[in-house]
Amino acid sequence: MAIGATLRSLRVQKGLSQGDVEKRTGLLRCYISRIENEHTVPSLETLERLTSALRIPMYELFNSGGDRSQAPEGIADEPVQAVEDARFLMQMKNILGDLAGPDREVLLTLARKLATR
Repeated sequence: MAIGATLRSLRVQKGLSQGDVEKRTGLLRCYISRIENEHTVPSLETLERLTSALRIPMYELFNSGGDRSQAPEGIADEPVQAVEDARFLMQMKNILGDLAGPDREVLLTLARKLATR
């Protein structure tokens, strides 16, 4: 996967120079060049800084298709799903707290079996 070439392409599309990215990220221009020329592999933190400077979501670096306007299937829904999951877990916590010991064990056993499917 050519992350460096993708970063360069996105930077050029946005009309930014390596110096502009240097100012936005605090990374040295020579380091940005090394990444773009694939002489070094950036850390996840560095990729976050670069994508933030380019004002793009991280998934665009890994999107191999030509259409970069849409997120890969399911990515756009992840934050909503996480909120729904958190609400569900809070409800389960409250319900489990009110259940007697044997009923709680039955429910937890059922949940374990469902989780393994």
